Amino acid sequence: MRTLRFKTNLKCAGCMHAIKPYMDEIEGIQSWDVDLNSPNKIVEVVTASADPEEIRKAIERGISEAGYTVELMN
Repeated sequence: MRTLRFKTNLKCAGCMHAIKPYMDEIEGIQSWDVDLNSPNKIVEVVTASADPEEIRKAIERGISEAGYTVELMN
């Protein structure tokens, strides 16, 4: 299991709802959550994928397609 953390510009529950369809379609994600109280609006993703690099790219692509900025933190 591996945890990936991303800095984003999400602002509210509506933003989380906007990225949900993208996040939910990525295979290999066990769970994900957004810390809206963090200044960096951290998206934390737990994955059991054998290829975390592929998951990282899919997450970045999905959040970007939803209209938000995303940057890997770890």
